[in-house]
Amino acid sequence: MKLRVEKNILLNGIQKVQNVITTKTALPILSNILIESQPEKIKLTATDLDIGISCVIPVDIQEPGAITMPAKRFADIIKELPSDSISITTKKNNLVIIETELCQFKIMGLPPEEFPKLPEFKDREVIQLEQATLKQMLNLTSFAVSFDEARYILHGILFKIVKNNLTLIATDGKRLAIIEKKIQQDTDKDIQIIVPIKTIQELNRNLVDEGNVSLVLGDNQALLDLGNVVVISRLIEGEFPAYQQVVPEVSEHKIIVAREEFLLALRRAALLSTPDYQAVKLEVFKDKLVISKSTPDIGESREEVSVEYRGKEVVIGFNPYYLIDVLKNLPDEKIEFELTDSEKPGVIRTNGYIYIVLPMRLG
Repeated sequence: MKLRVEKNILLNGIQKVQNVITTKTALPILSNILIESQPEKIKLTATDLDIGISCVIPVDIQEPGAITMPAKRFADIIKELPSDSISITTKKNNLVIIETELCQFKIMGLPPEEFPKLPEFKDREVIQLEQATLKQMLNLTSFAVSFDEARYILHGILFKIVKNNLTLIATDGKRLAIIEKKIQQDTDKDIQIIVPIKTIQELNRNLVDEGNVSLVLGDNQALLDLGNVVVISRLIEGEFPAYQQVVPEVSEHKIIVAREEFLLALRRAALLSTPDYQAVKLEVFKDKLVISKSTPDIGESREEVSVEYRGKEVVIGFNPYYLIDVLKNLPDEKIEFELTDSEKPGVIRTNGYIYIVLPMRLG
């Protein structure tokens, strides 16, 4: 294989795929990126056997071929090269020559035949989703995914597609995020899949604000085609919890508050949080919310925020980060925060989105 490529184009392509590579792997080939020539472009692929990601970039192909390169070293070399135009040539013994006008590296690769084959998805139904919509839905749910080793079923987001409705659900047992949107097409059958958080993170890195993503389902696997980037992932097997049962009825006691003001006040209160003393106290009065934090041996804070509220007075504690996560991702200028009493969850509802967060004991 022999090719010429622009440095920034190649580096961008490497960065799109190399995040899935794990450093601790018993198989040396899994530390490598597969490089395959196609007409006027190359395809870069990386995998950890649970998730595979590939992208295509434009290059000047002088001789076709394929090779695998150690991902980190390859990326580091390309990043430090002094020139914009790079020539890459492979020799018969898997030696790769990377050169610019004044600089040359010779690096040993591994044969492309050793690289795991990614599954194919032929003759499967394709579901079209808008990239901007999916990106927004993931931003409003992915932070609620669990990382508890004992609850592997919650290590991803549940995708539910019924006719032309897409619902995403994530929970870690202490909070629950649900968002529902219309999609462009009706599906033939109801779909329920749990997509692992690592796949979600790769999707989030690569989704843009225009164009579509094609979702194709295989046997316990899913392919997501974003155009120049394709992500293939194993799915989490098992039964997701019956989340509908914990969604409370709409409360008439709503605090209407400026989202940004609430967010910044919580961030300031969270500065005094410690692992042993996480809870921030919220005291709700008529047209006033007091946010305070007291941590033994560290200090205390108190701040007032103007709100619209006509219900009974409530004193309640929350993990501030569970509220910060949602507030920093919502686009609304004002939000409605439903509180009924100190032991019931707080709820935010807006435009097909529901976020439920359990309170924490104070003191």
